[in-house]
Amino acid sequence: MPTPDPIQQGRDAFGRRAWAEARELLARAGQESALGAEDLERLATASYLVGREREFLQCLERAHHAHQDAGEGEPAARCAFWLGMRLLLKGEAGRATAWLARARRLVEGRDCVEQGYLLLPVAERLLGEGDAAAAHAAAADAARIGERFADADLVACARHLQGRGLIAQARLQDGLALLDEAMLAVTAGELSPIVTGLVYCSVIDACRQAYALGRAREWTSALAQWTGEQPQMVAFTTACLVHRAEIMQARGAWTEAIEEARRACERSRVGPDTRPPAAAFYQQAEIHRLRGEFAQAEATYRKASDGGSDPQPGLALLRLAQGDVQAAAASIRRALRATPERLRRTRLLAACVEIMLSAGKAGEAREACTELEEIARSHDTGVLGAMAATARGALELAEGAPQQAVASLRRAAQAWQQLDDPYEAARVRVLIGLAWRAMGDEDGGRLELEAARRAFAQLGAAPDLARIDALAQGEAAGCAPRLTPRELQVLRLVATGKTNKAIASQLSLSEKTVDRHVSNIFGKLDVPSRAGAVAYAYEHKLI
Repeated sequence: MPTPDPIQQGRDAFGRRAWAEARELLARAGQESALGAEDLERLATASYLVGREREFLQCLERAHHAHQDAGEGEPAARCAFWLGMRLLLKGEAGRATAWLARARRLVEGRDCVEQGYLLLPVAERLLGEGDAAAAHAAAADAARIGERFADADLVACARHLQGRGLIAQARLQDGLALLDEAMLAVTAGELSPIVTGLVYCSVIDACRQAYALGRAREWTSALAQWTGEQPQMVAFTTACLVHRAEIMQARGAWTEAIEEARRACERSRVGPDTRPPAAAFYQQAEIHRLRGEFAQAEATYRKASDGGSDPQPGLALLRLAQGDVQAAAASIRRALRATPERLRRTRLLAACVEIMLSAGKAGEAREACTELEEIARSHDTGVLGAMAATARGALELAEGAPQQAVASLRRAAQAWQQLDDPYEAARVRVLIGLAWRAMGDEDGGRLELEAARRAFAQLGAAPDLARIDALAQGEAAGCAPRLTPRELQVLRLVATGKTNKAIASQLSLSEKTVDRHVSNIFGKLDVPSRAGAVAYAYEHKLI
């Protein structure tokens, strides 16, 4: 009986996507005799997919030299390109630049598909520098080269970069269409394994950043299925777990979400990137904050920061929940100054509205709300529209316009319900309840607050539950529950003897708005004058 050929066995295992088996067989064969360039590339791929980063780079470098020794310049350049790209992703810019320069020199003056591959890092760099139009143009050139040489990997990579470039230019639907086109090749199994995983993760991330959450969920489910079909795969499973955790949190499955994020941290220890992903720590910290587990949230935001991620707006919102409004305001201002990209600013802007209203900085809240609305209009996604409507309703309520607030908040509530986000929907119901109470409809307000309380109890949102309970206790004690937070703020300033003009200046409001607040306060407290309002405030311990 003939002795099995380990090289052929390794190739067979590679074809079956049994990555650990393929790596072991090819590595063993390489100890007995020198592997050819193509088998070295197979060994490099299998090593990457089972989480052996160093072996991947070493094997790919050996494949590069084997091609070069054989006078095969273009395959040698392809290996050099992938070495450069992987090193770029690892943050090793010096070595990456050297390998990419070598790749360019090997194909200089040649009409070959590798020229298209070498345009991909150019497009990535331009996107990072904020020149989305030039990035799109470079990616389009790469796609044309890929089509001319019928290279599916290159076409898919280039198409997804084109899509990201269009999204960065606020051409959301055109950009998403290109991402979908790239994903057709992915889901049809037309791409090499590493390119499949890279495109999956990049497209999902682009959809998340563009708030195309329906697509992000769809592609995350597909990624989970793809990785699940390859039990020996380690690469890309960490990213999949992080994306799944985000989706679970949005849908209210907080316990499952935090477990999935923890699994991502554990899985990363055996993956190509051995450091736990900062996004997984941020996801855990968010759930700790929402549950009221502030010490754990603080520690986990710190881990996210140590991993290279700015833990905002979560950390600023944690400070707000802890009662340190000034620290929250300082944090969110710094984060906004450091974030020029419009889509990345949206969550910061939503948090800014909430924080600045709590800090009595209506002017800053109004500016943040206006910018958020402009971005939502230009990108036209359900999530951004819901965020903008929530911010506008909160601002209108704080400025003493509860009827207008209800109209905005109803739009927000409907959007959050359609998006299947029970926590945000419940937060909006609290604001609607306060708006009804501000208009004198105690029954309507009570119904909204009770519905929100049930949702918070089911989620385990302890700080939000405490807020609703405090509102109920205030009502039972007769503490003027119908006054909005802004009206209470104005009343306290009236009690210090400030004029409406001085109050307007301090709160960054128009004098007309303050006049309306004061009039509303007189009506709700059933008092004829400022002196009567101040007396009521002292009597009911509002000051």
